[in-house]
Amino acid sequence: MFTEDYNNMSTSYSLDSAIKNAQNSLLSLQHKDGYWIFELEADCTIPAEYIMMMHYLDDIDETLQAKIAVYLRAHQSKDGSYPLFKGGTGDISCSIKVYYALKMAGDHPDQPHMLRLRDYILSQGGASKANVFTRIALAIFEQLPWRGVPFIPVEIMLLPKWFPFHVDKVSYWSRTVMVPLFILCTLEAKAKNPLNIDILELFVVHPDKEKHYFPERGALNKFFLFLDYIGRKSRVLVTKKMHQCAVARAKNWFTERLNGEDGLGGIFPAMVNVYQAMLLLGMPADHEQVVTARKAIDKLLVIGEEQAYCQPCLSPVWDTGLTLLALQESDLEGTSASRTRAYNWLKDKQLSDEPGDWRLQRPNLKGGGWAFQFENPYYPDVDDTAVIAFGMANSGFADMEEPIHRATQWIAGMQAANGGYGAFDV
Repeated sequence: MFTEDYNNMSTSYSLDSAIKNAQNSLLSLQHKDGYWIFELEADCTIPAEYIMMMHYLDDIDETLQAKIAVYLRAHQSKDGSYPLFKGGTGDISCSIKVYYALKMAGDHPDQPHMLRLRDYILSQGGASKANVFTRIALAIFEQLPWRGVPFIPVEIMLLPKWFPFHVDKVSYWSRTVMVPLFILCTLEAKAKNPLNIDILELFVVHPDKEKHYFPERGALNKFFLFLDYIGRKSRVLVTKKMHQCAVARAKNWFTERLNGEDGLGGIFPAMVNVYQAMLLLGMPADHEQVVTARKAIDKLLVIGEEQAYCQPCLSPVWDTGLTLLALQESDLEGTSASRTRAYNWLKDKQLSDEPGDWRLQRPNLKGGGWAFQFENPYYPDVDDTAVIAFGMANSGFADMEEPIHRATQWIAGMQAANGGYGAFDV
């Protein structure tokens, strides 16, 4: 009996100690302004693309590149591949970009880790089997012809709302990535690639001799191939005036959403695309918007003594919301001061009458949501808003009624016709 009671007490003490230690650790990590933010790792595509961006621009930071290369080598799977999540199966597109980035960083193709990576890529059919975004990157670096990329002209910006495809009908992430990408693809952007690094060894067949780049996958794929063919043939019908109008509309679209040093959409792929698109359109490198766009990209870097990587985005609102839920479960009274600072910061970040893409579907709905990042007013997130409003409702504080009401009304107004919710749009 004594042994059982002692074990129960010991277990309880251990659990209480663990909770207290975790709580103290979280409190010590709170920023002086009240928020929490933690590193946000994605797969190795993002840091690989950062190296590729440096070679696209001929703006290579050798020290930073070397640190990113250390990070990439450390995350290789045993079979030589690179997965999209830790412990996952290899992904050919991610693996191709990492191979290219490491080769740009000076790794020789005959080094053991590069051999394993190349063997994996070739076993999956080679570089021509990569996804669309990777093939676009390879076309920009002249590793395969532009015919190996789906036809995505900037004139898409001129399509009417009733057309089956429209930028307003795709997700926010796709939208912000695609609009500047239309410009890169239509103008056939060309990387400076100062070291002339190629990856022809990753192709089963030489890219110039490849008959097609789109795997045969049934009737639907053949239908898209047919549309691609029709689109390319109809290109002759596009007048100079139409083209200029489409470019201007794309530029105006992303200029309105540049989002300062928090970047277009607050996400790395969109930031890089818009940065390169502005330069391709002739904007000088010292133009205020171009300089700010580059700052937004570099704010995503996490640089250590030995390694470095690039985050896909920053997550202070999400991190703060989840941290507050944990602190409220651990010690409602003892964490009051820290939580007060955090909620005051969140109140300042709640959106109101700012323009946003969600208003296309709900023009009369009042704002009240929160975005994921420090600033991203065009794209508040239903997920973040729900977490924060829930935390406020259980905070024990008396001054939460107004922001909770605004958030609740906004969430209710964002419900889809089928009863469910999207993250950023109805």
